[in-house]
Amino acid sequence: MRFFDLNPSGRILNRFSKDLGAIDEWLAKCFLDAVQVTLMGVGSIIVTAIINPLFLIPIGILFMIFSYLRRFFLKTSKNLKRLEGITKSPVYVHLAATMNGLSTIRAFSAQEVLRNEFDHHQNLHTGAWYMYISVSQAFGFCLDILCCAFVCCVTMSFLLFDAKSASGSSVGLAITQSMALTMMLQWGIRQSAEVMNQMMAVERVLEYRELEPEQKEVRKAVDKTWPKEGEIQFKNVVYRYAKEMEPVLRGLNFKIMPGEKIGIVGRTGAGKSSLIGSLFRIAELEGEILIDNIDTSALSLEQLRSRISIIPQDPVLFSGTMRRNLDPFEEYPDELLWKALEDVKLKDIPALKIGGLQSLVASGGSNFSVGQRQLICLARAILRNNKILVLDEATANVDPETDGLIQETIRKKFSDCTTLTIAHRLNTIMDSDKILVMDFGKVAEFNTPYTLLQNKNGIFRGMIYATGNESKNLIAMIKKNA
Repeated sequence: MRFFDLNPSGRILNRFSKDLGAIDEWLAKCFLDAVQVTLMGVGSIIVTAIINPLFLIPIGILFMIFSYLRRFFLKTSKNLKRLEGITKSPVYVHLAATMNGLSTIRAFSAQEVLRNEFDHHQNLHTGAWYMYISVSQAFGFCLDILCCAFVCCVTMSFLLFDAKSASGSSVGLAITQSMALTMMLQWGIRQSAEVMNQMMAVERVLEYRELEPEQKEVRKAVDKTWPKEGEIQFKNVVYRYAKEMEPVLRGLNFKIMPGEKIGIVGRTGAGKSSLIGSLFRIAELEGEILIDNIDTSALSLEQLRSRISIIPQDPVLFSGTMRRNLDPFEEYPDELLWKALEDVKLKDIPALKIGGLQSLVASGGSNFSVGQRQLICLARAILRNNKILVLDEATANVDPETDGLIQETIRKKFSDCTTLTIAHRLNTIMDSDKILVMDFGKVAEFNTPYTLLQNKNGIFRGMIYATGNESKNLIAMIKKNA
């Protein structure tokens, strides 16, 4: 997962679109041209040598000069080709980001800013591309001059050294063959150089083949019903996103009993999202995370992540059908899918009345509202029916009606599940069994809301009173659920 943090989507898209396109379309064509021209050139050399063997000397000299120029050209053109590929990635990144944020851009009238940024990225790419074209044209111009000089030498050789003995037909054949030879030699050299330049695309694609996989070995399997209880225990967990980086979680130790509802709070950068990342093993960690007394490091990533449901703050939908979004691995019958949609009040929406489960979902779910996208993610979690549910403030970006529906559905459908809720709004976790307060990557407080409220110097108490007038309602909710 660290790879996707370091490489923006535009860079990856560039590799799988432009580079693969160059391999499919240009590399094979250039290679075929180079082979054909080489074979035709060999035939022309043989014919010319039969007429006048002395021609082999200037042909050899010309070939050596061409080879030297080719090596000199490749040093520059390969680097320019690499530079062109590097400068193209930011263009894709900017376009993708702009398309995803069109509504925000229009709302803040930031079109001019984005246009200027795009022009900047495009100018850098265009500059690299035109440098490559200019170098290629200069190389071709040098080859043209050498070819003209060679034809002149062949013609003058008949006038100066072989004017009486040579017949008109042999002279004409030699000159035409020498002209054809120089053209083929020039084109062959240029195409062979182009093959080497297009191999840069192969090099860039092969870099992805050498990427270290997220998990190297196959680990032990667990029962299909795991986890049965939903108990979670952190033992001396140290978590960092890369080996060279400072840890974001520092020695976490706590235990969550089966079925407990845990609210996770903390200031920005306290480690709330990192705690969830460690649970899903987004990056390797030190220490142990036990789920039902099984160390998660002993499980495959597929097993671990498929047994924990998550409803993110920004709902993720795929381009395709509603069925594919609810059940991408086709594990459940239609009846269960419709039941999950009914549970989140989406069964009768207009978008599903015509196509049913085969109704199309646009890229990112753009043909659904934010609230509907969040409800689809909730239906997906209901369908999986896992014993552990993670909520990353699932109701932060939805309207109050949808907020109430999500909260009600979670309480009803996940009543016997262990639930971890990252809270940005304290009122969403006041009915939790316990509150886990994160501070600078450590567990600062972990107890029931009422107990934490009694700590006058506690972080949780300070966060409640920092809400101002809302604090009275929060305290009332805590006392009601105590």
